[in-house]
Amino acid sequence: IIDNIPLNGPTVNVLASENFIHQSMSIIVENAIKKATDVREKVCEWRSPEQLKELLDLELRDGGESESEILQRFKDAIRYSVKTTHPHFFNQLYAGMEPYSMVASFIIEALKPSLYTYEVAPVFTLAEEAVLKKMMELIGWKDGGDGIFNAGGSMSNMYAVNLARYRCCPDIKENGLSAAPRLVMFTSQECHYSISKAAALLGIGTKNVYAIPSDERGKMIPSALEEQILSAKSEGAVPFMVNATAGTTVLGAFDPIDVIADICEKHNLWLHVDACWGGAALVSSKHKHLLKGIHRADSVAWNPHKMLMACLQCSAFMVRDKTSLLQRCHSARASYLFQQDKFYDVSYDTGDKSVQCSRKPDAFKIWLMWKALGSKELEQRVDRALAMARYLAEEIKKREGFRLLMEVAPVIKERMMKKGSMMVGYQPHGEKANFFRMIIISPQVSRQDMDFVLDEINNLGKDL
Repeated sequence: IIDNIPLNGPTVNVLASENFIHQSMSIIVENAIKKATDVREKVCEWRSPEQLKELLDLELRDGGESESEILQRFKDAIRYSVKTTHPHFFNQLYAGMEPYSMVASFIIEALKPSLYTYEVAPVFTLAEEAVLKKMMELIGWKDGGDGIFNAGGSMSNMYAVNLARYRCCPDIKENGLSAAPRLVMFTSQECHYSISKAAALLGIGTKNVYAIPSDERGKMIPSALEEQILSAKSEGAVPFMVNATAGTTVLGAFDPIDVIADICEKHNLWLHVDACWGGAALVSSKHKHLLKGIHRADSVAWNPHKMLMACLQCSAFMVRDKTSLLQRCHSARASYLFQQDKFYDVSYDTGDKSVQCSRKPDAFKIWLMWKALGSKELEQRVDRALAMARYLAEEIKKREGFRLLMEVAPVIKERMMKKGSMMVGYQPHGEKANFFRMIIISPQVSRQDMDFVLDEINNLGKDL
């Protein structure tokens, strides 16, 4: 006993813990898997924040609660959460239940690994290497490259900006922004907002992000890009990077990567492709043409947790460089982790490439799924999702009255949420009025669900 604290033996009742986990897993299977994916159940049970606070009793107290109370908390958390795996959830760029990836997530949480050195995460280190190798093959980098999984597509885009800047001005790493000229970067007006966030976070400044006009389909106009590059140079600024988007967040547009790559080569600019959404088209022989020229990119962001349906989060950042640029840019050489005299090949200690220290082995979630399904099944998923979207588009054209006014979409969204029948996002775009942004991913979704969406929007808004 030290300081009146007994130290002999564990303080945790192992049998009681195992029993709690067994009970919890039963609740997860019944409520968070079976019921959550049942088309007859609600997508959500909407409550206002004030109502939900009262229902959940969120206050944390000195004393713990009984097991029965905790299990009820468990059920309530599931009950009042949005069921993103439901066939009628079309609200975000992720959806659907993926069993193999889900089990991989359970394994990760049970083992609590951190992916910085091979010695603490041997299986997951090798799984990440295998997934990155396969993804780079699909991109078309025949000689391979480098990469890392990280905490989301926004983080991947930030890596790209930082790496492009480091290649342009390597002294910034040690000397800071005082060592840099006025750096500018270019991206389409339809790009993800994380590009501007990266510029703000890294000290580049949002005013030094030049927004390039897009055509009526949302694709970057290459001639406008070159005009802005020349304009920036005439101002005395130093262009260093172009961000192209493969699958924009709102319109799903694919920038003309091949033409943009020509311009980047001409002006010696780093080309990053944000393929977080559209990267999945690379597994489809029918649709990979959408990303023609991506093999010429210096870096690529791709989120398997989107159209490929891996569990959140599962985000890869890859670079064509094989000179350890990623490592040199981010390395801090922490001596307590990255000793160079270890008894194994320290090239497998990947953590010094990352801006994070602790890092979850997210690649395992796509690795196990890919092993279970194979590339052919993943290709079929992508092809079916795009075919379903085309079906919905054709059905909309056939229906009279599907011309939503500015004030209609928010009201219909409120009604569908409170009813719990489905979930679809909306937004304006440029001068266009609010419209519903349908995102179709899950193989659970059928033609009947597409018809349901149109019928439900009509029913919820017919009095407006």
